[in-house]
Amino acid sequence: MSAGRTGDAAPVAWLVTGARGQLGGDLRAVLAGRPGDSVTALGRAELDLTDERRVRDVVRGWLARARERGERPVVLNAAAYTAVDAAETDETTALLVNGRAPGWLAEELAGHGRFVHVSTDYVFDGTATEPYPVDAPVAPRSAYGRTKAAGERAVAAAGGDATVVRTAWVYGAHGANFVRTMARLEREQETVRVVDDQVGSPTWAADLAAGLVAAGARAEPLPPVLHCANTGHVSWHGLARAVFAGIGADPARVIPTSTADFPRPAPRPGWSVLDLSTWLAAGLPPPRPWEAALTEFLTAVCGRTERP
Repeated sequence: MSAGRTGDAAPVAWLVTGARGQLGGDLRAVLAGRPGDSVTALGRAELDLTDERRVRDVVRGWLARARERGERPVVLNAAAYTAVDAAETDETTALLVNGRAPGWLAEELAGHGRFVHVSTDYVFDGTATEPYPVDAPVAPRSAYGRTKAAGERAVAAAGGDATVVRTAWVYGAHGANFVRTMARLEREQETVRVVDDQVGSPTWAADLAAGLVAAGARAEPLPPVLHCANTGHVSWHGLARAVFAGIGADPARVIPTSTADFPRPAPRPGWSVLDLSTWLAAGLPPPRPWEAALTEFLTAVCGRTERP
């Protein structure tokens, strides 16, 4: 997906929250390719999303500066409490970050600029067998999912030019994630056991970032909810095998197992595939297949290593 700006497009003032995280790093990289725009990238140290007054003050000051420069304000909210298991015993903090802070941000943007908020497949119960459309019933089974669903409701209640973008199974060059973990375990262990009864669409953060920037930069209105992920689907076991194969290792070293064999504090969705039709209907850049994205990621980030 490409998110470069056109020569005659109005300059945009971008505010990125969660800028030091996995997705935030790729958002900063994409935005670096938009000369003429201004970018304010804030991590947790600069913007504590549990502090309502601080959140509102920062956004108001940034909006004032954007108005002075004649720029169109866009906030990309990539910040989140993503420790899925920890949220089971720390739902209060997760709710502040995932549930209430998005509402504060959306309220400050309402009538002044565009707000693009990143959400997750965990808002669904994971029992479907077909891709989830944007209007599928929300029925989270974990504290993390509940707090993200609360964030979606808060954004909708704030009104204004606000869009929730759900995604799933994100991996990237920054931070810990499944793909990088599998590449590391391939070096450390003879075999690895990975569940084969959870299915989703692996999504490279760089592709997601390009899509989010394209959505933010779009002059026309956006639907209130969109889904963005790389296309196709696979189990975690199948993804692990693809990682092994992609770095030149024997995929047979990845042994299938079941969710029941690996109990976790938070339940994981069995089905995390999202229907992308609304994204495509909005005229946004079509996502590419997960296999193509993974191949590029492994080559560019992990480094393919041929094995005998």
